[in-house]
Amino acid sequence: MNRPTRWRRTAGVLGALAILTAACGAEETAEEAAPAPAPEAEEAAPEETGPVYDVGVTAEACENPAGGVSNAGNGCIYLGILSDLTEGPFAPLAVVVQRGQQDFWGRVNGDGGVAGFDVDIDTYTRDTKYNPQDHAQAYRQIEPNILALAQSLGTPTTEAILDSMDADDVIAAPAGWWSGFNFEENSKGLVLASGYSYCLESMIGLDWFTANGPRPIGTVGAVGYPGDYGGDVAAGAEKWAAANGVPFAGFIPTGPNFLVGSQDAAVGAILESDADIFVLGVGPTETAQIVGGVAAAQAAAGIPLGSKLFLGAGATWNPALMQSPAAPALVGLYTNVSPWEDYDGESAGHAAMRAAFGDEPPINQGYSAGWTWQYPILAALEAAAANGDLTRAGLRSVVDGLAVDYEGILPSTSMGGDPNVNVTRTAAIGTPDAEQANGLRTLARGVTGATADAYEYTAACSAAG
Repeated sequence: MNRPTRWRRTAGVLGALAILTAACGAEETAEEAAPAPAPEAEEAAPEETGPVYDVGVTAEACENPAGGVSNAGNGCIYLGILSDLTEGPFAPLAVVVQRGQQDFWGRVNGDGGVAGFDVDIDTYTRDTKYNPQDHAQAYRQIEPNILALAQSLGTPTTEAILDSMDADDVIAAPAGWWSGFNFEENSKGLVLASGYSYCLESMIGLDWFTANGPRPIGTVGAVGYPGDYGGDVAAGAEKWAAANGVPFAGFIPTGPNFLVGSQDAAVGAILESDADIFVLGVGPTETAQIVGGVAAAQAAAGIPLGSKLFLGAGATWNPALMQSPAAPALVGLYTNVSPWEDYDGESAGHAAMRAAFGDEPPINQGYSAGWTWQYPILAALEAAAANGDLTRAGLRSVVDGLAVDYEGILPSTSMGGDPNVNVTRTAAIGTPDAEQANGLRTLARGVTGATADAYEYTAACSAAG
């Protein structure tokens, strides 16, 4: 364990005392001798110190400080990133998520860093391709050198390293919204989630659609990746249906295209289903194939468009879809539900994003997600530093009850505690629009729903993986 000294101690000048005493002794007689007054010792300047630290924090400057900003005299906090940066289904979003996180910490470094340390998130970034085995291997590689994970993308991937994180006292910000992250029995109190869960997202979206959609919902269905993501989306839809007396047509499982080849089977199942609205929990590529495939099949059969509508989770969207053959179908059939406004939002946090990135917006909404997911990690670092303990154990100790201010991007909240009280239950609703920077025009912001608000959030809605 280390403690960096910020200022050197100033030594007192005490040698003069000994010289003066010797001189007086030579001149005085026994009768005349009188004690000489002792000179006042110069007080040493108080030693000022920073917090103690262990793994992932150094007194030396960062190798790759975020934003290229290295403050004179600062040490370094190393944060890791485990993401899907090349081949997985979320790579187009995840690359931009990473940029948002780089700019977030560049802003922090530009403001002087955290308690005498700059932050480096690039040195220990690894591409794990949304693969749990790759994720676990990469974690083991970077773990000896990081204080925490600025990002762990995906639920099955994060689940693959959670026991190791627990043993290592490593906290993480997730890139994902599985409902289990909100409960300590699933996350071990290590995953600092922001925004609602996929489960609540479905409820909020369906509540909004009931009041604002083109027609009442007759029957609802769900399509998605099995397990944490699609399964959680489907669980929310099913719970909404039960609460509102609407039939639930069931869950149509599908995989990413790189695993299943195409979405033809999902399209066929949708066409055969009685549901008139489907909640989607897939990647953007699969969204385009599903919505476009259903529209093409219905057009070929002479069925009017609009008999099957789609409500997509935030991660189903990418602005590049507006340049795909599915764009006309998406404009007519698809509505997006997201946990916060994108880059052009009105909050102070959104203004900070724009100041960091520039006037030209990023290519997709991953940037605002990456930025927003970092607020709890910053709050934890600041709280641990204020306690004088930037060790892993010290960082972990501040998580339960940690107050997080999102600069208006999300309502301020607390980590841990009772999820039924602390979880965010607001969303932004968007519709495809090629004229907008992220391909979505915001229809409503700060959206809540009666079903989502009333839901007793006492356990994960679905299993992970």
